Amino acid sequence: MSDSEAIKTKTDYLRDVTSQLKEMRHYAQTNTETLSSHWLAFDAGEYKDKEYAARFDTLINKQGKLLDDIDQAIQDMEIAVNHNEQER
Repeated sequence: MSDSEAIKTKTDYLRDVTSQLKEMRHYAQTNTETLSSHWLAFDAGEYKDKEYAARFDTLINKQGKLLDDIDQAIQDMEIAVNHNEQER
C-alpha cells in the first residue's frame, strides 16, 4: 500500500459516510417530491384514481420515513465526529 492510500481513521470514515448520506438524502428528497407530484395528479388532478392515489400516499409515507432515518443517521454521525475531534 502506498503512502497516499493510508488507512483512514474512524473519524475520517465517519465524515465520508456522512457526506454520502447527505447526497443520498438529497436524492431521496427529490424522489419524495416526484412521488408527491404523481399523488396530486391521481388524487385531485387530471387522472383522478383513488387506488393509485392511495398507493402513492403509501410510497410517500415510506419515503418520508427513509428521509427521517437518514437525517437521524447524519445527525448521529456528525455528533460522533465532533466528539472524536474534541477528544484529540
